[in-house]
Amino acid sequence: MFQVNLKPSNVSFDVKNDSQTILEAALEKGFVVPYGCKDGVCGSCKATLVSGKVDYGSHSRTALSKNEIQKKNILLCSAKPLSDLTIEANLISTKESNTPKKLPCRVESIEKVSNDIAVVKLKLPSNKTFEFLPGQYIDILLKDGKRRSYSMASIPNRDNLIELHIKHTPGGVFTDSLFEANKESVSAVKVKDILRLEGPLGTFFLRENSEKDIIFLASGTGIAPIKAIVESCIARSKYRNVVLYWGVRDPSDLYLDSLATEWQKLMPQLTYIPVVSEKQDTEHWKGRTGFVHQAVVKDFQSLKNMEVYACGSPLMIKAAFDDFVNFLELPKESFFSDAFLTAADK
Repeated sequence: MFQVNLKPSNVSFDVKNDSQTILEAALEKGFVVPYGCKDGVCGSCKATLVSGKVDYGSHSRTALSKNEIQKKNILLCSAKPLSDLTIEANLISTKESNTPKKLPCRVESIEKVSNDIAVVKLKLPSNKTFEFLPGQYIDILLKDGKRRSYSMASIPNRDNLIELHIKHTPGGVFTDSLFEANKESVSAVKVKDILRLEGPLGTFFLRENSEKDIIFLASGTGIAPIKAIVESCIARSKYRNVVLYWGVRDPSDLYLDSLATEWQKLMPQLTYIPVVSEKQDTEHWKGRTGFVHQAVVKDFQSLKNMEVYACGSPLMIKAAFDDFVNFLELPKESFFSDAFLTAADK
């Protein structure tokens, strides 16, 4: 058993065996540190090893490079201690009210909002409480023991409904069953089916102790958790200056365009900027084009006094982090992200 000490919070916890990661041990003790995928891929749980030795575990080189390892960086979700450790990592919370739990749920509705995106609503048991922070995600637990992670696009509500935005990944076990063309197929996911989930998970939520202006950066269905955060702000009349950039390949992928436009009326402090990456006929698209993070680079000379919440593809998030920190003066601790991973990424 080894002890881990977190700086600067100076809290300590034990890692009980050699198969437990630092992140697993921290969450077990109720200490919430930044994390996302829990698979060594997204890089959200990156921290600095001040002293001690670790087994770095299995991880993606894009999440933790050899150069970063030389600089004493580790991923909390994959690293396991080989001695007592001192680690520099932000402690988000010691609250245990949102401890993940496993629950059954019923498929309430499935709405295809584009060729490859479905809005799925899940009904939770009326006798169960499910507390979460807007922006967090759940895991759908599949029968083969695998899980699929999806951000919640809804805010906590009396109807006990959870909204998910699911993109079809051809060959994906769960999304193939959801988008099954033959609805008589035994494997197809249908309305009234019972699924199991675990959540809430993740640390992608609004930091309420800040008054800084915000940039929301989304690609594709990365708009889902940002929708939850924005609608929570509107519901509570808690407003900060916000610029929302939503990047998609084609204008037809802007499945929440009218809703995002409506947010600007309900929350005048919000500016919505859709960005299309694929070249368009200017007769049909007169808006911004290019990579979504580069639109921010063009619009801002400095992000020194702002916060960025980025959600979507791992490549977009890494590019945004690198450019914003290196060229726009964004403090590293002011960048919050949630990388959407497919089974292939893992």
